[in-house]
Amino acid sequence: QGQLVESWGGLVPTGGVSRLSCTISGATWRNYCMGLVRQPPGKERGGVAIIDCNGRTTYTDSGEGRFNVSQGDNKNILFLQMNRLKAEDTGMYYCAADGGHCIRKGDRLLAPVNHWGQGTQVNVSS
Repeated sequence: QGQLVESWGGLVPTGGVSRLSCTISGATWRNYCMGLVRQPPGKERGGVAIIDCNGRTTYTDSGEGRFNVSQGDNKNILFLQMNRLKAEDTGMYYCAADGGHCIRKGDRLLAPVNHWGQGTQVNVSS
């Protein structure tokens, strides 16, 4: 079991920077898959940045080169640094995590699906 809590969403200007965090508690996973999933207005959720217990990462195509996902030293905090934000980055950002390795599709990690945070809204203003 695990509980996930996101923080630090809000209104950001186009071209600006946002840093989201996700705190994970109550989980004692040896192996894990964690990430941030975005749901734009009126659209389905999609993975934005995924990281596994070996430090491998996968980013959405539009986030490659702009986003960076990392963990705190004790691995129970997840950070997503988003730079040069665009209007298309607007959405509800959810922290997601699974105990166990990430499912892979080719060389990409798929977003975890079993544990979710409540979400934090990021609005990028034009």
